[in-house]
Amino acid sequence: MSDTHAQLSVLRQTADPLVVEAIENLIDKGEDHELNRINVLDFAAHRGLNEERVISGFLHASRLGLFELTWNVLCPGCSGVLDAHSTLKSLRHDDYHCGLCACGYEASVDEQVEVAFTVSPRVRRIAAHDPNSLPIWEYFKQIFWSSGVDFNKESFAELSEEVVLDAIELPSHEKASLSLQLPKQFIIVFEPVTHAAQFIDVQGEPTRERQQLSLIYNRVQAPTGTITLRPGPLRLSLDNQTEVRVLPSVFVAADALHHLIGKRKPFLTAKRILTNQTFRDVYKADNLTIDQRLKITSLTFLFTDLKGSTALYERVGDLAAFDLVRAHFHALLEIISSEAGAVVKTIGDAVMATFTRPEQALAAGLRMRAAMDQLNAERGTRDLMVKIGIHEGPCLAVMLNERQDYFGQTVNIAARVQGVSNAQAIHVTGTVRSAQAVDEMLRKADIVPIEKQAALRGIADKVVVYEIP
Repeated sequence: MSDTHAQLSVLRQTADPLVVEAIENLIDKGEDHELNRINVLDFAAHRGLNEERVISGFLHASRLGLFELTWNVLCPGCSGVLDAHSTLKSLRHDDYHCGLCACGYEASVDEQVEVAFTVSPRVRRIAAHDPNSLPIWEYFKQIFWSSGVDFNKESFAELSEEVVLDAIELPSHEKASLSLQLPKQFIIVFEPVTHAAQFIDVQGEPTRERQQLSLIYNRVQAPTGTITLRPGPLRLSLDNQTEVRVLPSVFVAADALHHLIGKRKPFLTAKRILTNQTFRDVYKADNLTIDQRLKITSLTFLFTDLKGSTALYERVGDLAAFDLVRAHFHALLEIISSEAGAVVKTIGDAVMATFTRPEQALAAGLRMRAAMDQLNAERGTRDLMVKIGIHEGPCLAVMLNERQDYFGQTVNIAARVQGVSNAQAIHVTGTVRSAQAVDEMLRKADIVPIEKQAALRGIADKVVVYEIP
């Protein structure tokens, strides 16, 4: 049995069979470009598969060596890949610069870090494993732009003729020149390997005299510059001083270019993968370093606590109480995972979990309450009383006690909101209540939240919270 077949055999023991079948078919029959930087959300949508099961399947497949997982820092403007990392540890928290957009960005793991999967060269060799051999436009599509740019094969061919004045493949340490006729438009000379860009503002009266512009490519990340030229002939001199080929391309920055790269589709973000139970279980060692602080602009936290657990041990005895608490944990953890959340940690009889969206956390909270009612009914008791608090907001992803954790006021408030009630109840903050999907969920369930003013320990002002009856 080949290594690949052996790996697939192991994968069948941990992943959804339909997902494994789709992965095996992709490896066997997929085109080269389909196996590079795979957008797993797109993969799931085209095959009618459950997104969470597909994410889990690819994570397990990567751990087995079938795929290589990459963390790609994206420009929020053009969706170009500014940097690619093989591990989360190597993500920087300082600025990344996009030459094409002439902007600097601090990487947020919400929408600016893409998680993609490329087939391992040991499993199948594809063209993207040697990116310097790719044709110019395949390099742009497969290496520079992210899997979130929705390219259509036909429209790409048509539009590239409208937006590209010229392009050239320039080998290492060679020089070349291009003769161009500049239209009265804004022009960008962009090189996707070094990410160097030169802006040309073409304006004024046309000229017949040949204008000159020289560009040097090296590994120095120089700021994007702008020069003004007149419509007419241009001799563009190019000097490649790097150790690899470069691909200078002359774009017309008009509506056609924005249309070409403007269509987007969902992709797997770092925020979502960090809030995935399979990733937390399987990639424990490939996490943040002790000094990393990654910003997340929006994450939903759910805290639970078992009310009166000390009295429960006193009342029913250690053995019976342990069985009850274990059943309660089993129900809660299963619900969190099935609602696309992840358990950050358990503290005594309490659980801290994260979700990418507020409605997922509320759905989990409602199911948790129903599950506790069912467990109590099965045992003829009211011993399991779970308090639940939900809050959404910005935070930092950090390492604490050798575990990927979260830090910030959002976390503090979520933990305190759970403590508002004296009985089994769900309390959410205003940011959760005002989310459109949460409002729709409550209206469909005919639930009218009860507004309260709550004093939260460690928070100066009273906070508006809503009890979900």
